[in-house]
Amino acid sequence: MAIGGFKNRVAWINLTDGTVEYKGVDENDAKKYIGGRGLGVKYVFDNGPDVDPLGPDNILCVMTGPLTGTDVNMSGRLCTVTKSPLTGTVTDSHMGGWTAAKLKWAGFDGLVFKGKSDKPVYALVENGTVTLHDASDVWGKGVHETLDILCERHGGKEKGGKGAVDGMAIGPAGENLVRFACWVNVDDRASGRGGTGAVAGSKNLKAIIIKSDKSGKPEPANKEADKEARKTALAAIMAEENITSPRKGGLSVYGTNVLMNITESIGALPSKNSQQTAFGDGRAEKISGEWVRENILVAEPTCHACPVACKKEVEVKEGPFKVHMESLEYEPAWSLGANCFNDDAGAVAYFIDLANDFGLDAIEIGQALATYMEASQRGYTNGDGKLDWGDTQGMAETIRKIAFREGVGDVLAEGPANAAKKWGHPEIAMEVKGQCIPAYDPRGLKGMGIAYATSNRGACHLRAYTPAAELGVMPFGSLKVDPLEWKGKGELTKVFQDVHAVSDSLDLCKFSAFAEGMDEYTAQFNAV
Repeated sequence: MAIGGFKNRVAWINLTDGTVEYKGVDENDAKKYIGGRGLGVKYVFDNGPDVDPLGPDNILCVMTGPLTGTDVNMSGRLCTVTKSPLTGTVTDSHMGGWTAAKLKWAGFDGLVFKGKSDKPVYALVENGTVTLHDASDVWGKGVHETLDILCERHGGKEKGGKGAVDGMAIGPAGENLVRFACWVNVDDRASGRGGTGAVAGSKNLKAIIIKSDKSGKPEPANKEADKEARKTALAAIMAEENITSPRKGGLSVYGTNVLMNITESIGALPSKNSQQTAFGDGRAEKISGEWVRENILVAEPTCHACPVACKKEVEVKEGPFKVHMESLEYEPAWSLGANCFNDDAGAVAYFIDLANDFGLDAIEIGQALATYMEASQRGYTNGDGKLDWGDTQGMAETIRKIAFREGVGDVLAEGPANAAKKWGHPEIAMEVKGQCIPAYDPRGLKGMGIAYATSNRGACHLRAYTPAAELGVMPFGSLKVDPLEWKGKGELTKVFQDVHAVSDSLDLCKFSAFAEGMDEYTAQFNAV
């Protein structure tokens, strides 16, 4: 097969017997499913619907798209696809950084893991080959230490794509099969949702280390068309009217956490486990992107081929929660902030870093804490102790207990929905299909209600990011609608679901859709 953007090489790794088979990408599959999410979901569907998510027969796909690793703007996304232990259905989760580009440059469109190793292992990817190595010495360690050790072993850890070695790992949460455990890479970007880290842990797969450089970068099939398509797309991304531009108040300036004050102002910031639609009393400002930029911002690194640079690296130098962490994003800042009635930005940054090191979905962990807090408030915990609203010391300890399945942590590690059912009050878990809602209250953004209900991976803002149109941060023409009206929201949701299915398969950052449309996507796809 000679389709642009593909290396025509997928490694199928049998962890049970240690064998690796290299296969091409079927041309019809590439044309029908594009790559990334589409191709990964196809592989998972072919594997059958009845497999145990935490059993050896489940497969774990780590996929790139045809635009990955090219010069196309915002093409630094890596897609992980599997059957979710949290929802019981197919899930895909995407991480930023440079890991996806490095995998493509190493000669692969994807890696597919099946079976279970009889001991902890990591996969080393370089020069078109995959080999398995003993990971017993890093089993039990956090993500950060694991990647420090393994990257150094193979040439040295460099963030931001500066070195030859990149990688991703699971932490103790994945090893202990916490149902919302995730992968985290060297740039602290996570494939957060759906429990992909637990699937890796069930297979005794600790990490994937990738060694490559730009010499493996795919060349476009039509260089002139590629140059023009990228130029057009970049002009849209940088256009003054788009939130992707470096204008005041945009993603480039404040990162994703620019949304904190916006959702608070319209009553769409779910707080206190969604008992409130706003944090109130100026508390949201204390954990907002504006506050972060003014007080604790230290660097603004970027993902592969990204002109936006929404990542905001922070350092907290004072107080009980001193931390230097890679990125303080809106979703985890809400989840571990307003959702838990915590307005201490230092604590929020510390908890996000803790979640990343343990390998926990930073949205679901905050929802687990908030569910536990409401259960405590209402006297529902049935002997499982209690956690008060805004108790930052208690939050830190409970996060640790969840990662290691200790005490009430073992209950919450099954997911907030299952914990609430155990306590006899499923209504206190804000979930769809077993996965909890993110940081947009559907009472203030009606489109999100439809998006959550119809998302095929459980409650999700990224299957159909309707706030882009409802809040007016995306020029979507006639599809712009009042956030408090139901009219037009079905059409809006469908359009976003379709567009995001394409971007996830190409694999482009969702923020590209804040500025680009299908014309720009098509031109760039055709050029590679």
